[in-house]
Formats: sequence, structure tokens, C-alpha cells
Amino acid sequence: MTGRPERLFPLFASLQSLDGVGPKTAQNFAPLGVDAPRDLLFTLPHSGIDRRRRETIEGTTLPATLTVAVTVGGHRPARTKGGAYRIDVTDSRTAFQLVFFHARGDYWQKTLPEGSRRIVSGKIEVFDGLPQMVHPDHIVAEDDGDEIPRFEPVYPLTAGITQKVMYKATTSALSLVPDFPEWIDPEQKARAGWPDFGTSMKAAHRPSRQEDLAHTAPARERLAYDELMAHQLTLALARARARRKQGRMSLGDGHLQAAVVAALPYAPTGAQTRAIAEINADMASAVRMNRLLQGDVGAGKTLVAFMALLRAVEAGGQGVLMAPTEILARQHLESLHPLAEQAGVVLEVLTGRDKGRDRLAKLEALARGDIHVLVGTHAVFQADVEFADLRLAVVDEQHRFGVRQRLELGRKGTAVDVLVMTATPIPRSLSLARYGDMDVSVLDEKPPGRKPIRTALISTGRMDEVVGRLRAVIASGRQCYWVCPLVEESEAVDLTAAEDRFKHLRAALGEGVVGMVHGQMPMAEKDAAMARFQTGDSKVLVATTVIEVGVNVPNATIMVIERAETFGLAQLHQMRGRVGRGEAESTCLLLYQSPLSESGRQRLEVLRETEDGFAIAETDLRMRGAGDLIGTAQSGVPRFRVADLERQAGLMAIAQTDARRLLADDPTLASDRGAAARLLLWLMRQEEAIRLISVG
Repeated sequence: MTGRPERLFPLFASLQSLDGVGPKTAQNFAPLGVDAPRDLLFTLPHSGIDRRRRETIEGTTLPATLTVAVTVGGHRPARTKGGAYRIDVTDSRTAFQLVFFHARGDYWQKTLPEGSRRIVSGKIEVFDGLPQMVHPDHIVAEDDGDEIPRFEPVYPLTAGITQKVMYKATTSALSLVPDFPEWIDPEQKARAGWPDFGTSMKAAHRPSRQEDLAHTAPARERLAYDELMAHQLTLALARARARRKQGRMSLGDGHLQAAVVAALPYAPTGAQTRAIAEINADMASAVRMNRLLQGDVGAGKTLVAFMALLRAVEAGGQGVLMAPTEILARQHLESLHPLAEQAGVVLEVLTGRDKGRDRLAKLEALARGDIHVLVGTHAVFQADVEFADLRLAVVDEQHRFGVRQRLELGRKGTAVDVLVMTATPIPRSLSLARYGDMDVSVLDEKPPGRKPIRTALISTGRMDEVVGRLRAVIASGRQCYWVCPLVEESEAVDLTAAEDRFKHLRAALGEGVVGMVHGQMPMAEKDAAMARFQTGDSKVLVATTVIEVGVNVPNATIMVIERAETFGLAQLHQMRGRVGRGEAESTCLLLYQSPLSESGRQRLEVLRETEDGFAIAETDLRMRGAGDLIGTAQSGVPRFRVADLERQAGLMAIAQTDARRLLADDPTLASDRGAAARLLLWLMRQEEAIRLISVG
């Protein structure tokens, strides 16, 4: 399948092939992301104006957009240059005025001679007790009334593009849509009551009433599904291709896993047991594992990951656990050490800090196979790091870790299985959009023994009370985190905020009690400050958001988040999860600056009401939108033109099932429906996917 099919040529031609689009207008379309007629088709109107004709404007509530036939009366030219040029008109029952500014001499005398009949459409407002239509949107002769659409679509615009230009260009683009064969599963199409592609396009661009603009309108829903289907087909092709990569069967007898479970103070949750079983099955199969382990704060992902690493060791191989930072790597080492001892497994850590002799000794032990499980940072990728037999790579926190690094890890062994852990609960629709090529295990239960965290909302006006509360907590031997506000403009401003707060708290609580970490610090200083807090030498840690990922200090029982309204919900939830890790009752104080906006208050109240990360993420998605939630630019989530991930999560799930099923039945897309699906991929600019089929 070499190039774009011929029937699509007109849709991918120059914009200048459309009515009313010259070189300048074509350039003006660029900010809307429109480069070809095809892009214009997927730029749908966002609202509409009812322009059905009325007898009279009498009795309507003004201001309103109205369309009426009128008889033109007297003209009153402007008294000043650029002033108002007024024309009296009457409909069947009442009089009003048309008003034009910057009118050119006798232009209106010729265009609207006294006594002529016209249909005018535009917004009518009352000024000085008199109804006026300023600069009507449409003025046509009575015989040409049909030129005014009864319901006019309103498009997104940009400089140099007017509604008239849009209407004309989309009408022209619609005429280029060929008859497409159907790529949607016939049962799905019938069940949803969706029209064909061409019919849907026309209905979406030429709505006849307000309801046609809703995302639930059949035509719009179908076009959204087409977008999601193309995206999920691409992911399914990538997944199918990855699955064709020969994996290695890592079979274990379970003796190491059993030794660890026996030593645990509590039984694993049902969710943990299920995830471990899914991973064991993946590792035992001849297909390479590519699984996402998604779990809320404190859901026990580390145990599941360690069980997977033990399975690699049982099979006679090695495992590596990758962490995004040095602090986290060392923390994983500490938390896993007792478990490794129970199983009699050799666990080591390798970070950028390892130098000289020490490093060499570790590398030799690794190459001999004397180290079973390695915990590390990206230092593990260096060329001289060699494993005796690497079977499994566990990657902590996907968003710090690109596909490229996953591939590099794969080169450190033969057909390495990959397990990615993320602590950020992602709503189902986003997780399908972003990780649709992976298999997903979700940990949705908390292990027993985690105490709930009390969450309170406090205005920054009560700062002194909060500091007083900290004093009491410290006196009782406990520790606190204090997170400073997120200042978007620059890290320098973040820094000043953190330093000011640090000085203030140090003055209030005493020298040596308060430590600080922020993004600008050299790594060694940051590590030292964290270490002092972990050992309990410092009692309060002032931080920018660097602490949100993974730090474990069971003695810390208070989390203060200053200007909480500036953070995303998921981020706040992550930070709150840093406390409540020990025996004592823990509290999270959300300090906000009043007055809080209505949505700001709603967001913070969601946190106060629930500790369920998935519920919080769904709310965040509803309130902020997909792009904001994970920073669309680098999130790997495509920007859909029609589909709305917040509201159409269900469609995304159907599209994923359908795409996977289609490829299972027809891996090369050679059937009639397969050929139609290829057209869909071309239409949706998924050239990458087409390459996957032809290479496959």
C-alpha cells in the first residue's frame, strides 16, 4: 500500500481548489489547523443561529437575531464622518431602523432605494426606545430569500476568515466527499443508529436545529467515532506488531513469590493478586509483555512489581526496576530490601552517583548474574552496563520515560518483557487514548491498614493558626511537608516563593527544624535535604512539587499545600498521598487564597470528600479537559477535532474493542471492511499506521 488512494486526492488537494479561497485566504486558514479540504470537513460549527423568517419584529424580546421582510423608507445620512447612517424600514406591523457606520456616500441610496422590498437578517437591539438593526448580517431581494439559511451554522474563526468565507468553503468541500465503503462494524452502526459518512458530514455542517449541534446527535457521534476508531486502529496495529515480536517464556515455579507472600504482615488485596496472575501469564507466554500497571496512591504497586521481578529470577534470569530519580531509586531499594532477604534474592542499586571501583564491581557482578534484581536510574542505559540474562524491565512513572528509553532497555536483553507502573490514576478514556497499545492492570483496592487522611480547606488569612498547629505537631515528634504554590511564569518565581516561606517558617519554628528542596538545587544538595528529612533531623520540609512522586516518610503526618487552587486535582491527590503512611492519624491542609472561584471551590471540595484517585481524576477531566490534565503537547494523546474525550469515554472503549477485533479477524486489512478501514486511516492522516500494515 504505497500512496494515498486516488479517491481521496480532492480532499487532500490545495485549499485554493475550494470556492472563494485564494492564496491569502488559504494562508489565513492555517491557525485553524486547516491545510486541505479534508481539515475543513473536520472543523465543525460550534453553534447556530435561527434565521427562519418572521412576519414582524413586534412582540419579540429584544435583543434578538431576527429575519423579516421590510419596505425601505427614508434615508438619514450621517452628520459626522464615520457617524451613523440610518434607514427607516417597516415590516408588516411595525417600524425600525437599519444603521450603518462609515457609510460610503450614495452607496446605500443605490443599494436600498426608498420603496424597495428586501429581506434583512441580523441582531435587533433597542437604543433610545427605538429598535435598530446595526449592520445586518444578510440583506437580499425578496425573491432571493432562500439564500439566507433557515438555521445558520456558526464556525470557529480566525483573523481574515469570516462566517461567509467558512460557509462557502465548507459547502465546496462537502461536494468533494466521495461515496465511502463502510468501515464501522455493521451491528455497531445499526445499534447506534448512525448515518453513512457522507450523510453525517452534510448533517454536521448543515444543522437544521440546535439539537443537531449536540455531541450526541447521530451524525456528530458517528464522526467522533470515526476519529476514535482510526486512532485505536493505529494503536491496535502497533500492539499487534509488538505482539509479533518473539518474546521469551519466563516460567517460574513460584517458590520465591510464595516466600515473600508468607513473610508479609497482611494478605495481598484481590486487585494485587489478580495483577500478579496477569503478569505471570504474560511472562510465561511466547509473546513479549507490554503491560501498564495503574494504581492509586498506596494501592501497593511496588509489591506487584517485585513479584514480577521475582518471576524473572525464578526463570533463571534478571530483572531491573527503573526509577525517575536517584531519591526514588534508593527508596525502592530500602523498601524492597527486607522482601528480597526473605526470598534470598540479591538486590543492588545503580545510579549516576556510583563511580570508580564500586561501579566496576557492580557491573562485573551484574554481567556474571550474581545480582538478580537491579534498581536504577537512567544510568542503567549506559553502554557498559551489561546483564547476564535480562528478562524483565519495570519502569516507574511512565510520563518521565519515553518509548525510546523503553526500546533502549529492550536492547539490554533478548526480548525483554516490559511492565510500566504509574501512580497517576488516569480516567478510562484517557488511558485508552494514551496507552491503548498496552495491556492494562488496575489496582483499585487499598491494602488493609492504610488510615484515611483528614483533608481540610483553610484560607491563607489563617496562616498563623496553621503555623501554630505545626509547632504542636513537631513537639509531639511528628514531621510535616509544606508545598509552595505553583507559579506558572518561571522557576525563578517558584524559587522566591519557596525561599520566602522557608525563612518565615524557620523564624517561627527555629533554626535547624526546617529544610527545603526545589527544582533549581544541585542533585546532591537535594538528596542531602531529603535524607535529613527521612532520618528525622529536619521536621518540616518546604518544597516545590518535587516531592509528589514516591517519597516515603511514615513519620510525616501533615501535608500543607499552599495556594492549593493553583494545582491540578490529580497532583493534589498525589501530594496528599505522601502522608498517612504510618500508624498515626494524618491531615492534609489545603490553603487557598480567597475569594475562590466557584469551580476552584468545587475542585478542592472533591478532594475533601474522597480519597479515590480514579473518581478525582474523572472530576478533573470533566472540569479541566484532557489537554490540561496531562499537558497534551507531550502526553501522547492526540488532539481530536470532533471527538470529546471527556464526554465520549464510552465511544473510545467501543472503538478499542472494535479495532482489536477487526485486526484479529483480518490482520492485513485485506477484506472489504479491511480495505474501507485503510481508507479511514488515510482520511484521518494516520500514515504511521499504514506503514505498520505494509511492513507487517
